[in-house]
Amino acid sequence: MSTLSTNITADAETPLPTVLVVEADVLVRLVIADYLRECGYRVHEAVNAEEAVAILQSPEVSVDVVFSDVEMPGTMDGFGLARWIRTNKPGTEVILTSGAERSADIAATLCEAGPLLKKPYPSQDVVDRIKQLTAKAKRS
Repeated sequence: MSTLSTNITADAETPLPTVLVVEADVLVRLVIADYLRECGYRVHEAVNAEEAVAILQSPEVSVDVVFSDVEMPGTMDGFGLARWIRTNKPGTEVILTSGAERSADIAATLCEAGPLLKKPYPSQDVVDRIKQLTAKAKRS
């Protein structure tokens, strides 16, 4: 399992959400995870859905937003992970990303803030989507 890493730079009175980045491509995962950390988010990383589920089930870890690729190795893809989260962690927001056009329609039914972020995505777009989701969750 990947090392769980935390880097909090935000004001302790207004902590930013904790994000789980699920991406098989190590370079893509490191770039977005590091960017989110620089923005003050607490970040955990997983290489596939099975590892993400293990992190989400860990009693020591609380995740607010899962940012996951759709296509990844293992028995569960990003859609399966999103369905698992909806069933088992209903308060956790999900953002899916993919380079495949066909993924948009399916993702629209599983994600609250729009269909999905298309690869390649600007890192700031991920932050904007996280802010959108967490603001909506606070209003609910």
